[in-house]
Amino acid sequence: MITLCGMTLSNYYNKVKLVLLEKELPFTEELVKTRSKDEAVLAATPLGKIPFVRLPDGLSLCESQVICDYLEAAHPTPALVPADPLAAAKVRELCTFMELYVELVGRDLYAQAFFGGTVDEATQARVKKQLVRNLEALKRLARFAPYAAGDSFTVADCAAYATLPTVAQATKAVFGEDLVAAAGIDWKAHLKLIGTRPSVQRVNADRKRDQEAALAAARSAG
Repeated sequence: MITLCGMTLSNYYNKVKLVLLEKELPFTEELVKTRSKDEAVLAATPLGKIPFVRLPDGLSLCESQVICDYLEAAHPTPALVPADPLAAAKVRELCTFMELYVELVGRDLYAQAFFGGTVDEATQARVKKQLVRNLEALKRLARFAPYAAGDSFTVADCAAYATLPTVAQATKAVFGEDLVAAAGIDWKAHLKLIGTRPSVQRVNADRKRDQEAALAAARSAG
């Protein structure tokens, strides 16, 4: 059985979890925090990043898109990537674009948006400039008709779930403006659409449970 390692507070963990649930694959979950120094963890994910998976044959994989690509190749039904090679590449193009040019850029705001830290004004200005440009480019690339890559649910929707709401909330918290919505990307409608899927409902419920547990633990420690 596949073991998904990481934590539900990680968006990329939830992206992989959505794929596992959509494909109805049996899996277990193992709590592993990011940047672990444990040698067993580093053997599977050398930078200590999450998520990663342990496979039944004793091997492991790290990097969320690599894991998703493996799951698609090993378990092609139900398909989360089109059969046509170019259409499949367009789905992966969209995943890569969202993660490199939206999530990775927006991540520099998370310390202030979600964890009580501060982000200096120069970093804020840089991130805002890049996100405005990159989100306008994403609007050209994505379709949302009604799904991220077209008329069917694909792994691009799992990537959008992991990227767009978080960056939207971060920019709202730091800049007072949701830059994703300001770019004309209706992420709330997309989230509502995919929110009808049992996989998304399960991921949302598990994340909420763990967020509440973490908050309760923090209050108890304080």
